[in-house]
Amino acid sequence: MMIEQIQIEVTKKLLHINTIKVQPNNPFTWASGWKAPIYCDNRKIMSYPAERTFICEQFCKIIREKYPQAEVIAGVATGAIAHGMLVAQELGLPFIYVRAKPKDHGLENLIEGDMKAGQKVVIIEDLISTGVSSLKAADAITNFGGDVLGMLAIFTYNFPHARKNFADAGLELTALSRYQVLIDLALESGDVKPEEVEKLNKWREQPESWGK
Repeated sequence: MMIEQIQIEVTKKLLHINTIKVQPNNPFTWASGWKAPIYCDNRKIMSYPAERTFICEQFCKIIREKYPQAEVIAGVATGAIAHGMLVAQELGLPFIYVRAKPKDHGLENLIEGDMKAGQKVVIIEDLISTGVSSLKAADAITNFGGDVLGMLAIFTYNFPHARKNFADAGLELTALSRYQVLIDLALESGDVKPEEVEKLNKWREQPESWGK
């Protein structure tokens, strides 16, 4: 299955279980303070065995094809820990996860689990917005001595500055679902009206100033 077909199938499943909500006329407020016509909660996937299994299978398929030399799977806390663990289990590989910041007690770990210097790592992320926190996780693994091969995510908003951030970092990102595929399917199903598409596209181009 080509990545474009995977993105269509995964997006259909995310919409089916209401992981993604699109409300251009009743926008959400993100933790960053941005107004957004869309909200994606991939944590819900874990409650649906068929969907979580399908997503795990797609991650594993891509890793086997693109990164057969992978030695460790890493999840980004907290949203991708469960998905990363499922992938590592399926592939029979060690698993680690990266915290947003070091623990403030005990060993003060930033990375949990065992990884040896020089090991080749594939990172699993649940959601890409600007990419800043995801790339910080990649930097943490690199600074710890790991060799990051690439990052896989369930969904990306595909913001222009996120694409630039990944390009500047020289890190390949592969997403199982992306914003434009979502809008196309929502338009096809009638969940999004034709007159709302322009508003949705403008948000993706300038999310930080949209709705102000």
